[in-house]
Amino acid sequence: MTGREDGGRQRTSGADEQSGWAQELLEHLRPAGRDPNRVVAWLAGTTQATVSLQDATGRLLAGTRFPLDEALAADVTSGRIASAALEDRGRHLRLVRVERSRPAPAAVLAVARVRPFDRRVSEIVTHAAQVLELLLAGHESTAAGHRLRRATSDLRLAILQLLMVEDTVSARRVAAGLWPGLLDTDTACVYVVESSPAERDRLAEECLSATGERALVVRCPAVDGHVIVLAPRDTAGPELRALVGSRPGVFVGGSTRQGLARTAAAYGQAVSALAVARFHPRQAALYAERTRPERLMDPARLHDWTAGVLSPLDRLSHHTRAELLATTRLGLEFTAVNTAKILGVSRNTVRARMDRVESLLRTDFADLTVRAAVHLALNAQLGLAEPPPGAGARAARAAGLPDLLSGPALRTWAVDLLGRLDEDGRALRRSLRTWIAVGGNAERAAQRLGMHAQTVREHVRSAEPVLERQLLAAGSDLYEVVLAHLAAGDLDQPVLHGTKAGHPDSPVHE
Repeated sequence: MTGREDGGRQRTSGADEQSGWAQELLEHLRPAGRDPNRVVAWLAGTTQATVSLQDATGRLLAGTRFPLDEALAADVTSGRIASAALEDRGRHLRLVRVERSRPAPAAVLAVARVRPFDRRVSEIVTHAAQVLELLLAGHESTAAGHRLRRATSDLRLAILQLLMVEDTVSARRVAAGLWPGLLDTDTACVYVVESSPAERDRLAEECLSATGERALVVRCPAVDGHVIVLAPRDTAGPELRALVGSRPGVFVGGSTRQGLARTAAAYGQAVSALAVARFHPRQAALYAERTRPERLMDPARLHDWTAGVLSPLDRLSHHTRAELLATTRLGLEFTAVNTAKILGVSRNTVRARMDRVESLLRTDFADLTVRAAVHLALNAQLGLAEPPPGAGARAARAAGLPDLLSGPALRTWAVDLLGRLDEDGRALRRSLRTWIAVGGNAERAAQRLGMHAQTVREHVRSAEPVLERQLLAAGSDLYEVVLAHLAAGDLDQPVLHGTKAGHPDSPVHE
């Protein structure tokens, strides 16, 4: 009886011991503990052994490397044998094949210990190999999913970059493979959704879900917290606004509907609207269709003047011309660094392209009046795809910028806009005019005005809500205000083609 009781206690003790290590091993399959390195470290400690996990090429996947018989390891990983046990120079080794998801080759789990392998240790090694198979399969599947999502994200960005440089044909060709019909449209709206950088990835997935993947959703390469959504469908706006809702720190700005070739302009509109959305109770805003100076100009004269301004680029190949114009259009809206990120090129490439345009136009982009004039020409070129009635009747360069700005409607608009600043007792209008005249440089403006540079910045910043336009960030809003100063006669006309205001008979003397 005593012997039977002792045997029962031994069997119970063995079962409890197996239950203990098995439970520990199973813990490694919990979501918080799925790490092959931790399993290998646990196996080494539990079996008092040196353990390595390496692939068929000998690359260490986990554990500690130690010498193995290469031929034997190859037999295990190739499947010629499932496992092997041997004694080598005072070591007891056990090699077990660990399957991996195809196309990855199998791995070998090698366990080396001073003491022989008993039944318990052998079972632990076998079960640990099975757990490692599950973990490796999960990791490889997850990694493959990450690679697929990254490739898809990169493809979306590539499509957006093609649209930014007006290559709609290539953009449609690329999109057709994964998203048939997505760009089977001539127009679209662009939205920019803003959150914290940490929340951006989740927000991008929510934008995809909200639009039913019937929009081009891109993580902005220039601003970490932005998601760009190019939406051909009209329902995307309400869907995105509903997504934003009243979530703190999340905003959305949208453009007006634009042709696909005007994606860069639409993006600029969306960024401008986003600035308004940050102060809007609903945290969303659409680009306001306020009166634009170009809409108050004679269309035929604007067309002819634009053709004259950009004529030095006409002798370039179509691809080169389009590339230079698109880069310059974005470069006038954003910094060189952000333009480079949006286009997927280096900032040196952006600067080189803009330098070439400067050289061809024989002008200087450091001058804000020049930037405003070229910006006007670039946007007019897109907006006037078809020559309006009466265009081309005069010589291409006969119309100068002063002619375009001299109309009574435009002058009234300019005087009314800048007149808003006269009500402030701090001479905001004088500070703003001086700041523009010196290229937006607060230090130089301060020297002219006899005040501190920070005061100049505060005056410019104070003018922004009065004029309802962003001024410190270069872009469409600032260029409109510059044109208003030119129309009101508060600034000298810019130099284009080496002559003032584009007039061939007004040479500039050095």
